Amino acid sequence: MRAIIPVAGIGTRLRPHTYTLPKVLLNVAGKPILGHILDELEQQGVKEITVIVGYLSELVEEFVRTHYSFDATFVLQEERKGLGHSIWMARESYSDDEPVLIILGDTIFEFKLDDATKDGTSSLGVKEVEDPRRFGVVETDGKFITKLVEKPEHPKSNLAIVGLYYIHNSGLLKECLNELVENDIKTRGEYQLTDALQLMIDKGEKFTTFGVDGWFDCGKSDTMLETNRFLLDRKSRSADIPETIIIPPVYIGTGAEIERSVIGPYATIAQGAKVKNSIIRNSIVGDDASVSSMILENSIIGNSASVRGHFSQFNVGDSSEINSSK
Repeated sequence: MRAIIPVAGIGTRLRPHTYTLPKVLLNVAGKPILGHILDELEQQGVKEITVIVGYLSELVEEFVRTHYSFDATFVLQEERKGLGHSIWMARESYSDDEPVLIILGDTIFEFKLDDATKDGTSSLGVKEVEDPRRFGVVETDGKFITKLVEKPEHPKSNLAIVGLYYIHNSGLLKECLNELVENDIKTRGEYQLTDALQLMIDKGEKFTTFGVDGWFDCGKSDTMLETNRFLLDRKSRSADIPETIIIPPVYIGTGAEIERSVIGPYATIAQGAKVKNSIIRNSIVGDDASVSSMILENSIIGNSASVRGHFSQFNVGDSSEINSSK
C-alpha cells in the first residue's frame, strides 16, 4: 500500500511563518508537522509514499529524503485547483490494483491502519463533531456510506471527514478523478476529492467508516498551539538546566541554550534555540531562534528569528491601571 500526502499548499493563514517555510515543516512539539505524519506511517509499516509538493517544494523533498528511508515519489503541483486535482496529479505514481491511503499534510492524526483496512473495502476516517456544517460529512445506511456532502447547510449526520481516506479500488478512483477533470466538474471552483468519492459510490464502490480520535489541525496559529499542547501532554522532553525553572510539559530540543528563565507549561523550545532571562509558556520557539528578556504566551517564534525586549519596574498605588503595551 502507498500513502499519498498532498502538501502543495501555501499556508496563507500561517503568515508570516510560511513566507520562508512550507507550513508542513513548521515545528509542533519538537518536530515538523510532516515529521509527525511520517513517523506515524513508518510505525504502521507503510514503506511507499507519494508527496504532492508545490510551494517551496525543494525544502519538503530535502526534509523527507534526509530524515526518512521511504520509497518516496515527489509530484509537483504547479497549479492548485483543489484536493481532487492534487490526487489526480499523483495518478501515475501508483498502479490500478494497489490500495492507497490519502492523508492530508497539514493535520496530525492518531489512527490504526488496521481499522481502515479490516473490512476489505474502501473506508473513510471520521469523527463525531458538534457542528458538522464546517466539514465534509458522511451519511450512511448503518454500515456503508451512501452520500458525501461538503459543508452541508442542514447536515443529516455529525460524522465529519477528517482527512484520512483508504481507497481499496484505486483504479476506480483514477477513473472518477479523470471524469471530474476531463468534464471540468468543480464544486466551489475546485476539483473536490469528495466529488470523486461520491462518483465511486454511485458506480457501486462500497465505503465503510473508521473512527479517528486523534485529529489535530495545524492550519492556523491558534490550532497549532492547541496541537502543541495536546502532543506535549502525550510526550514531552525536558532537561535539568541550572538557574532555570521548567514547568512540564515542555519540549527542549537538542542544543537549545536556556539561561535564567521559566519555561512552560506547554512550551516547545526547538533545537539550537537560545532563551535568556525570559518566561515562555504555551508557545513555540523555532529552530535556532533567539529570545531574550521577554514574557511570551500564546506565541510562535519562527526559525532563526530574534526577539528581544526589556523588563520594567513599577511602584503602583491603589486603584491604579497600567497598560504597558502602549
